[in-house]
Amino acid sequence: MECSSIQPLSYDIFSAALHTRLRQERVPLNGSLEVTLRCNLRCEHCYVPFSQRAGTSQGELSLPEIRGLFSEIADMGCLWLLLTGGEPFLRRDFLDIYDDAKHKGFIITIFTNGTLINERIADHLAEWRPFAIEISLYGATQATYERVTGVPGSYARCLRGIELLQERGLPLQLKSVLITLNQHELEQMQIFAQNRGVNFRFDPVINAGIDGSLHPTQYRLSPEQIVAIEVSDPGRSAQWPQEFIDSRDVEINTNQMYTCGAGKLAFHIDASGKLCLCISARTPSYDLRQGTFRAGWEQFLPGIRLQEYSQSFACFGCELRPVCAQCPAMAYSEFGNFESQVPFLCQLAHQRRKTFDPIVVESVSGSEI
Repeated sequence: MECSSIQPLSYDIFSAALHTRLRQERVPLNGSLEVTLRCNLRCEHCYVPFSQRAGTSQGELSLPEIRGLFSEIADMGCLWLLLTGGEPFLRRDFLDIYDDAKHKGFIITIFTNGTLINERIADHLAEWRPFAIEISLYGATQATYERVTGVPGSYARCLRGIELLQERGLPLQLKSVLITLNQHELEQMQIFAQNRGVNFRFDPVINAGIDGSLHPTQYRLSPEQIVAIEVSDPGRSAQWPQEFIDSRDVEINTNQMYTCGAGKLAFHIDASGKLCLCISARTPSYDLRQGTFRAGWEQFLPGIRLQEYSQSFACFGCELRPVCAQCPAMAYSEFGNFESQVPFLCQLAHQRRKTFDPIVVESVSGSEI
């Protein structure tokens, strides 16, 4: 019997097709679990309050509780799972957590600062490979890195963690959050990653603390600084003009606060077992110690998704809404009000338009002739 050959399908095409197909069915494909808020670094820009990063494990989900949640979310269709912190490797039982997630069949990504990775951990991950391990790089030099982390010796430990993972051929990616303390080393960090054959990405936007503290935002780059960085980055300088072109066919005429995939395809569970829309939108939340994941997903989160802005919302009618990062979760963390406009995001959208929108750029260029 002759069998027709099956054409190979790239991961990116498979992932995009599955997400598109299941979006309307509200299948929780993407989950993130914060296994701890504790961290061994002292970064000033972190959205987790220092008191919680330096705290104890009291209140964290236990290993049996996490195993139970893994069974629940797997039964509901979760496929991609992010394990994050805090610093996840601070948990002595993290590899047990990881192993259970692997046995459930999740496609696992780990977010870590890399400083606690030793040979035992690297060997274990090499035997039971994750989909990706993402390490945050806070600078290209020891001076800058440790100025950000506030911990002497952390730079060398991070480099050692990277080395151990690469020696074993593990799927490593590097990333950085750009702040006033390290933005001058962006190019060096890109070269650092390139020399090691590792993908690198950066995020230039800093959020307020999850407790409402504005302390992290004092390290935020200005809209002008961010756009200048994007202009010099080949990928972003090509992406943004296309974003503005595509946005002309998009009209946001809904009053809904949440138009992203949070609570529709994705969810977040914090270290104490609270289910929420995403890692930024932590209020309101559903206590999974008091109810099931199914109840939280099917009954609680849809109610949040249905929340609407009042008619006084400042961004109604703004033509930049399709390309603006205004977010009710970010508004709440900075101002305690889901409907507040975040001036920084508004200014950033206008700066990007001024710089990247082909119509605006052409108009300005024409007027200068």
